[in-house]
Amino acid sequence: MKKNTIKNFISDFLIFFTEINISFSFESIGYLPRWIIFMLDIFVVIISGFFSFLLLEGLSLNYIHTKHQIVAIALYIVINMFFFWIFKTYSGIIRHSSNVDALKLFFSQSFTFVTILFINFSMIFTYHAKLFLNTGIFLNSIISFSILFFYRILVKEVFEKIFIYSRGNNNNNNNNNNKINAIIYGSDLNAVSVANALKSDAPGRFKIVGFIDKSNQNSNKRLLDLPIFKIKKSVKDLLQLQKVEALIIADKSLTNEETLTIVEECIEFGFKVFTLPSALDWEDKKEISKNIKNFQIQDLLERKPILLNTQAISSKLNGKTILISGAGGSIGSEIVRQLFQFNPEKIIILDQAETPLHSLSLEISEKNNNVKCCNVIADIRNYNLLDKIFEKYTPHVVYHAAAYKHVPMMEENPSQAILTNILGTKNIADLSNKHNVDCFVMISTDKAVKPSSVMGASKRIAEMYVQSKHLKHKENNSKNYPKFITTRFGNVLGSSGSVVPLFTKQIQEGGPITITHPDIIRYFMTIPEACQLVLEAGSMGSGGEIYIFDMGKPVKIIDLARKMIRLVGLIPDKDIQIKIIGLRPGEKLYEELLNDSAKNLATHHEKIMIAQEVCDKFSILNQQIEDLIQSAIDSNPKELVSKMKNIVPEFKSLNSVFQDLDN
Repeated sequence: MKKNTIKNFISDFLIFFTEINISFSFESIGYLPRWIIFMLDIFVVIISGFFSFLLLEGLSLNYIHTKHQIVAIALYIVINMFFFWIFKTYSGIIRHSSNVDALKLFFSQSFTFVTILFINFSMIFTYHAKLFLNTGIFLNSIISFSILFFYRILVKEVFEKIFIYSRGNNNNNNNNNNKINAIIYGSDLNAVSVANALKSDAPGRFKIVGFIDKSNQNSNKRLLDLPIFKIKKSVKDLLQLQKVEALIIADKSLTNEETLTIVEECIEFGFKVFTLPSALDWEDKKEISKNIKNFQIQDLLERKPILLNTQAISSKLNGKTILISGAGGSIGSEIVRQLFQFNPEKIIILDQAETPLHSLSLEISEKNNNVKCCNVIADIRNYNLLDKIFEKYTPHVVYHAAAYKHVPMMEENPSQAILTNILGTKNIADLSNKHNVDCFVMISTDKAVKPSSVMGASKRIAEMYVQSKHLKHKENNSKNYPKFITTRFGNVLGSSGSVVPLFTKQIQEGGPITITHPDIIRYFMTIPEACQLVLEAGSMGSGGEIYIFDMGKPVKIIDLARKMIRLVGLIPDKDIQIKIIGLRPGEKLYEELLNDSAKNLATHHEKIMIAQEVCDKFSILNQQIEDLIQSAIDSNPKELVSKMKNIVPEFKSLNSVFQDLDN
């Protein structure tokens, strides 16, 4: 009862304080000069000594054992002043006191105690007398430290409470009503840091109701004066019982599988789920608070963290000149970002699209590192222009990410798929050979496996050319030729060709979400994950390999759409409709990473395998491709696709105007 009365009094005082016309804000209050804090600390030490004296006098004990009391008191004050100066206890800003300030105070008082104790024993040994009662010195040190620490914490808490209250009141008078009632999953130091950060956040986003202990061992205890709940049945039952809207996951001991189970259970029943990035400064409350984010669809991928062989990659890239084609795209730009950690000498970012290249250039210019970046606008179909670029920059490593990749668009424009995906790849591969590049890495797609579309077939032909080029050099025992490497993976979450940006846009617009078929499934990985594996494959390859990546379990697109709807707190088929629109031209129900006739070999990286694909001799394939490229300039679409099917016999068009060519 008394506790509630005190809380009500403080609340009424703060309301009165903020409602009267105050001409200053707490943000504008300056910090006290250090000499004032120094004098305050000396005053506290004097008061502590006085309290110790009274306490010991009450017990009929003499604190000061000398007739020269003034000298003893002066010496006591001077010693304290000396160690305050040594440990700079006055240099901290009181309203922002931290554990470091507490340690400084502890050391200053400990050294004061030891010094006076040493003086005492020296005087006993020399004069058979002492200045202070030893027990009194110890008691005095404890009282001094306690008051010095307490008044700093008091000032800090008062400033935080009044500042948060006044700021929250100014920003939103109904702030408490808008806060999200949440429970923090976890009861360790991370969970406490999150709770403290949210308490000091202004204006606050969350009202923390309590904590969940994974082990259920602390359910009868309290943390930060909040209950620790026990999970009796399930997390969603607890959230419903406590009438909260959200769960904040702060327990770093949870496995990926446990996290996924909790998240999917919560979003299934309409609860919001928030999480934090793993790399955070847990001492910085502002950083913790601002980085709490909604659980995203990328977080629902059943993935273990990728461990890169950074030493091997660095040995290949350190001090080298690296060229990335298609650098303005989602894959190319992420490769550029990740390259910086390996300290190349120069990065050539090449793309035909001006705007995304400019955006990437601005982003990487803010990194302020020693890596030189050169922006090159060029069309990979222009051999002569590319030749001048290679001659000027002489790259050691080439990552070829430029391509047309939208399946329906390429079904309507097969000539462009041929000229960009095949001719463009041929140009860069040939020039890599001509200019003695060490390593050429092509970014391919799972749509190249048993292709059902023009886009997939064009990428498969590009794969075949790159592979056959390496095999030709190997058969001829050539020297000083590039390692031609191909990497093949599925859909990338968040890329321009992914369904995720489309679904996000459709959800923001209120729906409907459009899906081509209820049974369609796809492999997914995140952009950073895909690019990490590209760099790893490039470093391990000896040439001629087609590396395929472990994409995890395939995801049903309609399930993905439902999860995305629930993640924003909406209900599928009620708040957001899901509309089936039919398969698009060239689209398959499911993608594969291997042909039926192909085998795969393991590598030292558990997520990377080598596909053993069969391809024609370079002389035969090169002639077929030259003929196809020439035809792309002046032939009709059906003739082009027919020639592609001759090069790739497994190419069978689906839901396309080119299906009759399969007969």
